[in-house]
Amino acid sequence: MITTSARLLRLVSLLSSRPTWSNAELARKLDVTERTVRRDVDKLRELGYGVESVPGPGGGYRFGAGNRMPPLNLDDDEVFAVAVALREAAHGAALGADPAALSALLKLRQILPTRMARRLSGLDATVEHTPRCETPRASADVLLLLASVCRASERTTLTYRDMHGTTTVRCVDPHRLVYTGAHWYFVARDVGRSAWRTFRADRVVEVVSTGEVVEVPDAPDAAQLVSDTITRTGYPFFARVRLPLSYDDARRLVAPIVATHEPDGPNATVISIGGSDPDQLAGYLLSLRTPLEVLSPDSVREALLARLDVLYRGNGAGRQEADEQK
Repeated sequence: MITTSARLLRLVSLLSSRPTWSNAELARKLDVTERTVRRDVDKLRELGYGVESVPGPGGGYRFGAGNRMPPLNLDDDEVFAVAVALREAAHGAALGADPAALSALLKLRQILPTRMARRLSGLDATVEHTPRCETPRASADVLLLLASVCRASERTTLTYRDMHGTTTVRCVDPHRLVYTGAHWYFVARDVGRSAWRTFRADRVVEVVSTGEVVEVPDAPDAAQLVSDTITRTGYPFFARVRLPLSYDDARRLVAPIVATHEPDGPNATVISIGGSDPDQLAGYLLSLRTPLEVLSPDSVREALLARLDVLYRGNGAGRQEADEQK
């Protein structure tokens, strides 16, 4: 379930994408009841959006002429929030080296009141960033194109280069964009394969809309699909581990983007987690700082015991023998 604020933004996008929507259509798109749609429309009107009711069976809504967006009036806290978000994007957290966020931030600063400019200068003088991994980033142009076809529900021709450098052209029905904190993923139904797929946005070469509006039945939870795909196929090596934690506590300790979780009674959870090799997985499991049981494979269990033996000899038996020899 998405948050109310996210749902309102989605509703604005839907109303902007075509002249008229029925209440039932909006409810299906937002995965809510028609009553919730009516409440959300009332909230948009309170915020200044000119949403008109359309008479007829079932009723509907549209943006009034000249009222697609209200005047943009931001208070000091809102301006500060926008500036900080743009600053983070410009630093590379979401868009990498793309200049769009930096350009927007510079334009914003040129029109800020003096008091707000001073606050942002204080932020620049006091905030530093740790080094970040140099990973490929999707460009703003590609993200905007993908977001556009998702919003309009238009069948799309996607040129995509996979992790091996092989380029293919797919016909897809767009669904959602998902950001994991490291990469953007495009979730769409591959028409030729009749299956849902995830595509790394930084590997998308070209996006061309066919203009054909399509209804996508049985759309999946996009964020969960990306998480499952990463944990199933993103690593060459996998292990199953039982944690003495409830399902919710296990998900807080090991994020769903890192592993899949299966309840094993009320006080235990089995996770399936991937890594580059047994020793790397053993190191990660030790970093969790919680009792655990490696169910499979034996190589991960052996790597974990080997690491524990080195620690024990260095801080237990090994230290005692060294002291006795002195």
